[in-house]
Amino acid sequence: MSAVAELGDKLAKLTIAEAVELKNYLKEKYQIEPAAGGVMMAGPAAGGGGAAAAPAAEPTEFNVVLEGVADPGKKIGVIKVVRELTGQGLAEAKATVEGAPKDIKTSVDKKTAEDLKKKLEEAGGKVSVKPA
Repeated sequence: MSAVAELGDKLAKLTIAEAVELKNYLKEKYQIEPAAGGVMMAGPAAGGGGAAAAPAAEPTEFNVVLEGVADPGKKIGVIKVVRELTGQGLAEAKATVEGAPKDIKTSVDKKTAEDLKKKLEEAGGKVSVKPA
């Protein structure tokens, strides 16, 4: 069994009091702060590779948000596109446009989000795409 596996097994068997003691020791001796979840969350970060891989993951779902109308003269065009994309009635779509910022579509893939953004911008809307 490797030294890393042995250390991992020892860490997994710590009591809460021992885990707190370990956290305090690492903080005082090495200035290592555990993640919000506790000492066990700090384990992958010490290895070097685990913590760097998580933030690098690209989101796969996005929300398309209508931020407003870029040109007030194009408001009707934006309302028409919102109706087309959401299936809302005229009054609902008008309220959505006037109440911006509003989500137009949620949890869609990147290509769909970019297509919807392009369509809304061509109609005169100000749009942002945010990770879901």
